[in-house]
Amino acid sequence: MASLWRLVPGQALLHRGWDGAFVLYNDLSGDTHLLANETMDLLLALRDGDMTPDELAAPELADLLATLCRLDLIEPC
Repeated sequence: MASLWRLVPGQALLHRGWDGAFVLYNDLSGDTHLLANETMDLLLALRDGDMTPDELAAPELADLLATLCRLDLIEPC
């Protein structure tokens, strides 16, 4: 069964990027994170609804999604 994920409600994804890396400010927790380009792409895709449940259920995303959840950036829905 496919997993569904979403940004934590109210998360603005305030970010700046350079050289394949991004600094992301979590405006809900006040934490700042250094993210790889691929991770930021995933967050933006979740925000924009550009990923299907089957894509999100891909085994290679499981660890990344769990990490983003522990950082309080996303949550299961």
